[in-house]
Parts: sequence; structure tokens; C-alpha cells
Amino acid sequence: MPSAHEATPRTLLAIALTASAASANASSLLNYVGECVPFARAASGIQIYGNAWTWWSQADGKYERTHKPKEGAVIVFAKTARLPMGHVAVVSRVVEKRVVMLTHANWSRQNGERGHAEQDVTLFDVSRNNDWSDVKVWYKDVDGLGGGVYPVYGFIYGHAHAAAELTSRNPDYVGALIDAYVPVSGEPIAR
Repeated sequence: MPSAHEATPRTLLAIALTASAASANASSLLNYVGECVPFARAASGIQIYGNAWTWWSQADGKYERTHKPKEGAVIVFAKTARLPMGHVAVVSRVVEKRVVMLTHANWSRQNGERGHAEQDVTLFDVSRNNDWSDVKVWYKDVDGLGGGVYPVYGFIYGHAHAAAELTSRNPDYVGALIDAYVPVSGEPIAR
């Protein structure tokens, strides 16, 4: 292996990808710390690479793309000023038609740092047409749905089985429904 000063950009990229893949294949998916893309790939079995927002177009012709969530599907968040690389997460449970649970990485801070995996967090469809085009996501820093609304391209269905650790044995369905539907400061969250 070349020294750091002799390494080409291609070599450095290969080293970074190897380290990223090793982190995504940690002994427990929930011990993962890193970016959302390698985590979603390991958790879902969907083999797409590149920035999260590009997954939607890359899936065209390779995987089924839809606007209906199902367990094991990857949800693709659009590129925005707040999410310059987009975001991908895996649906761990469908709670009801407008509420699902996600398992993902690199969203909330844990112990002051980003990158950690989170299991069974609430995702709420707040789109006007109930088509999952706009969502709110549970955010650990506020112990509830964050204040932002995020545009979404849709869901990608994989060909392989999702990781066994995608959901817990006893997910908190009631908590997810409370996150979504109980008004905060007197205003309903649903549109």
C-alpha cells in the first residue's frame, strides 16, 4: 500500500469505502456509526451507491419505486438546503397509513455526535395528498417530531430480505401514533 503522500485519490477513495463497509458490517447493525447510505444498504440489501438523493433515479429499472411504504423499503429524502446530500432510511414497521417507523443512521445526535443508528423512530406523512411526498421525522434532540418538513421522492423496494435487527421485538406503536397525532401547543400536526 502506498504511503499517505504517494496515495492517489482513487486509492484514498478505496480505503474510505473499505472502512465505511466495515463499519456498516459491524457485529450489530445498531452499533453502526457513520453515514446513512452504507447503513441503508446494509439494513435493506438494496445495492445502490452514491449520495442519498441519487438513489431514487438510480433505482429506476433496477428496483420497484413506489409511494407506499412497506417494511424493508428504503425511503429517499430529496436534496434540500438542510439535507444537501439527501437522506435514506429503512422502514422498520408500518404503523398505519400515515405513520411508519424507520431505522436509520446519521440523523439525531447521540452523546453530542451524529452518525449513530436509531431503531424504530417515527416518520409521519404530512403531505396534502397523503402520498408521502412530505414528512416529519422523530428527532432525539427534541424527543419528538422535529420542526422541519422534508420532501421525499418515495420508497424503493429491495429484492433481498432486510436485516433482522431492523425493528425491535416490541416497537412502541402507541408512542409513534402519539408523536404523529397529539397536538403540540394546541395545533394539530396532521394537515
